[in-house]
Amino acid sequence: MGIQPPLNAVLMRNLIEAAQYIQDHPVHFYHLHALDWVDVVSALKADPGGTAELAQSISDWPLSGKSYFAGVQNKLKAFVESGQLGPFANGYWGHSAYKLPPEANLMAVAHYLEALDWQRDIIRIHAVLGGKNPHLQTYVVGGMTMAIDLNSQTALNANRIALLKKLFTKAKTFIEQVYIPDLLAVASFYKNWAAIGEGLGNYLAYGDFPQSAVDPTTDPSSLYLPRGYILGKDLSTVHEVDHKKIAEYVSRSWYDYAGGDGASLHPWDGETTPNYSGPKPPYDFLTTDAKYSWLKSPRYDGHAMEVGPLARMLVAYASGHESVKEKVDIALKKLDVGPEILFSTLGRTAARGIETWVLAETALKWLDDLIANIKRGDVAVHNGAKWDPATWPKEAQGVGFTEAPRGALGHWVKIKDGAIEHYQCVVPSTWNGGPRDASGQPGAYESALVGTPIADEENPLEVLRTIHSFDPCMACAAHILDAEGREVTRIKVQ
Repeated sequence: MGIQPPLNAVLMRNLIEAAQYIQDHPVHFYHLHALDWVDVVSALKADPGGTAELAQSISDWPLSGKSYFAGVQNKLKAFVESGQLGPFANGYWGHSAYKLPPEANLMAVAHYLEALDWQRDIIRIHAVLGGKNPHLQTYVVGGMTMAIDLNSQTALNANRIALLKKLFTKAKTFIEQVYIPDLLAVASFYKNWAAIGEGLGNYLAYGDFPQSAVDPTTDPSSLYLPRGYILGKDLSTVHEVDHKKIAEYVSRSWYDYAGGDGASLHPWDGETTPNYSGPKPPYDFLTTDAKYSWLKSPRYDGHAMEVGPLARMLVAYASGHESVKEKVDIALKKLDVGPEILFSTLGRTAARGIETWVLAETALKWLDDLIANIKRGDVAVHNGAKWDPATWPKEAQGVGFTEAPRGALGHWVKIKDGAIEHYQCVVPSTWNGGPRDASGQPGAYESALVGTPIADEENPLEVLRTIHSFDPCMACAAHILDAEGREVTRIKVQ
C-alpha cells in the first residue's frame, strides 16, 4: 500500500521486538532446554562452597556466595523430601548422558529460579510500549498508537523512557553475567554435541530490525540482522531471498491440494483443505511412507531450510555483521573450538545466546536513537497522510517478512473489494518441523535427528536435546478454529 512508518515508530517496534527476543531466549534456555543438560537431582550432592567458587570464576554476578547456593539447595531438598519436585518433576534425572558435576548443576538450578523472576521484569517493556503482553495493542498500519509527549502521563514521557533505560540495562547485565557464562560453562562439558544434530546445512533468514524509515521489503540493506540464505554450510556465499521461490507441499501432510499430492503451491495461492488419514485409536505408530503431520512442508527453491537463531547468526556472520562476528568469535575462543561446531545441536543452542547478547547491546542503542530523535523535535509515530482506510486500494496483495525468536515468519494476503480474500502464513516451526515433501526430502527436525546416539531408548534424552534446540511450537504451526464461531472445546480449571 506504500505506507511507511516514521522513524520513531520503527525504533519503537524494534525495541518491542528486541525485548521479546531478550526475554524469550533465556526463558527457552533455562526453562525449556537447560534441563536437557542439567541433572537437577544431582544438585543435592553439590558442595555449595564449590558452587560459589565455580560461579565466581566465570562471572561477577553478585548472587554467587556459599550461603546463597546453600539456600537454593535446601529449597530443592524440600521439594524432593515432600515427594514433589515442583517445576522439576519431569526429567530423566540420573541419566548417563548428563555430564555436569553436582556443583555446576546447583548453579544452573539457582539461575533457573532467578530467571523466572527476571523474565517477568524485563517483559514490562511490552507494557510500557505495547500496553500489554502478549498481543500488544499499539501496532497500527502506518506506525504506532503510542504517542510521544514528555509532559503527558498517558504518552511515552520522560519517566517511561527512564524506565525503559533501566529495564534494558538490567537485562543486558543478566545476559552478560548469568546467561552467557552459564551457556559457555554448560557447553564446555558437552563439546561432543558439536558433532551431533547438524541437520540440513541449509539456512534461511528473512532479516529484521530496520534501522531507518525505509521499506525493508524493497531495500533489505536497512535491516540490522541481514536477509539471506546459505546452502550446504557454505559460509562463503549468502544468497538473496526471493519470496516467490517459496512453496509448500502436502505430500505427507493431512491436507489435499486440487493439483494432487505431488503439487507445490506458493502461499499466495496456498490451499488449506484438511483430510485426516492418520492412525485411529489405539493409534498405531506413524510411518513416513504415508501422510503423518498436520504441518505442511515449506521449501525454498526446492530446498528444505532451517530457520531460527542459528540461521540468523550464520547469515549475519557470513555477511560480515560486526557485532555478531565479534561475539561468535569470543564464544568459539572461550570454548577452544572452530566455527564448524555451529552446525550442530550445541551450535544451535549457542547461537540463541549469542543473538540475545547482540540484541541486549543494540536495544540500548535504539533507545538512545529514539531519545535523540525526540530531542530534535520529531514526535511523529504514524503516517497520518495514509491513516484513513478509505484511501487504501480495494484490491491488493502483499507479503510481510519478519523474524520471530523461533525463526523466519512470512504472511501472504490477497485483498478484494476491501476485504481479505485469501490469507496464508508460513511460521518457523512449519519450516523446521514440516514432514517430508514429494521427493522424500525431510525437514530440519527429522534431518537433525539422523545419527543421534541414544544411550537408553526408553528415556531418549538425546532426542529432546536436539528437538528442543529448535524451540518447537506446534501450536504456532497449526491452528484449529470454527469459522462460524461455534465452541470447539472448553477447558475448566477446578
